[in-house]
Amino acid sequence: MDFNYFTYLCFAWAALGIITRVLMVGFGDKWNRWEMNHAYSKKKPKWIYGVAIIGVILVLLTWYKVFTLNVKGSWIIATILSLTLVKISALLFNYEKFRTFAANTLNNPKKKMRLTISVLLMSIVFILLGLFVY
Repeated sequence: MDFNYFTYLCFAWAALGIITRVLMVGFGDKWNRWEMNHAYSKKKPKWIYGVAIIGVILVLLTWYKVFTLNVKGSWIIATILSLTLVKISALLFNYEKFRTFAANTLNNPKKKMRLTISVLLMSIVFILLGLFVY
C-alpha cells in the first residue's frame, strides 16, 4: 500500500477518535469532570488558541495538497476536515455556548452514547478511506 498525506491524515484522525472514545468510556465520570474542569474550564483555556491556529493551518495545508497532489478523492477528506472549523469557531467565538453544549452532552447518557457511536463510526469511515481510497 502506498501511503500519502491523505492516508496518514485519515489514520491519525481515526486513531484520535478511537483513543478518546476508549478513554471517555473507560474513565466514565472522571472523564466528564476532567473535560469540564480542565479541558473546557469556566475561563477559556489558552490551549484553544493554539489548537485553533493548528487547525486552520491543517485545513489550509490539506486544501493545498488537494490542488497540488494528484490523489483521487482527496477533496473528500479535505471537506470533512474543513467542517472542524465549525468547532474551532464555536470554541473561539461562542465558548460559553460550546461549554454548555459539552456539559449537556456529557451529562446526558443518551447524548453521550450517540456522540461516542458517531465518533467511532466516523473513525471507521476514516480507516476505510485510508485503506481503500487513498
